[in-house]
Amino acid sequence: MSTALPPIVDTTTWQRELDELRVREKAATRELDAIAAARRRMPMVQMPDYVLEGQEGPVRLAEVFDGHSQLIVYNHMWFSGEKWQCGGCTGFTSQFTRLEFLENYDARFVIVTQGPIEDALAYKRRVGNAMDWYSTAKSPFGADVGAPFEGGFAVNVFLRDGDTVYRTWHTNGRGVEQLSHTFALTDVLPYGRREQWQDSPEGWPQSPTYSGWSGSEEIAARYGAPDA
Repeated sequence: MSTALPPIVDTTTWQRELDELRVREKAATRELDAIAAARRRMPMVQMPDYVLEGQEGPVRLAEVFDGHSQLIVYNHMWFSGEKWQCGGCTGFTSQFTRLEFLENYDARFVIVTQGPIEDALAYKRRVGNAMDWYSTAKSPFGADVGAPFEGGFAVNVFLRDGDTVYRTWHTNGRGVEQLSHTFALTDVLPYGRREQWQDSPEGWPQSPTYSGWSGSEEIAARYGAPDA
């Protein structure tokens, strides 16, 4: 436990500081609203008729929508022959256990990985992941949307019009953070993420970047199938 503490002030001073911070928070919220509005005005690009692999076998990209018009895809990093895949991807996707609310928005959120479907589904069970998984091991889909084999992770969003699919948005790196509740929660803590790169007062506890993240084995121990 760190002995570093924020300054202690009276309630009036604390409220004044909070009110000043709230002005900046509100401005950031309005800017995010403006960014979302611009995102809704983005053009789109037509996608080829990719065939992926799901739990039931080959499936066209248009069929991954499962009847919905909108689709969010998390492209999960994959490394051949590894029992434990990317800890960041594993941890990020472990958050999403109740996605049915997206049906009210005519949307679906799934994982696509470059690993063979049998290996991907085995890993899903091993770490207790609750999302639906698809494989692009036999398709150029992953590479075409910024997630090549043994490459980076990404989030892509698609719109379906009949059997035609369009790509509407993409992000990677820290752009994925906006979809996570873990960073939103830790960023409101007095000590934040406790990572060395963060701008924190002198004496605040800080550790190497990623040191607070749960690893794939830890996630499997918490949520996964013991015999997977």
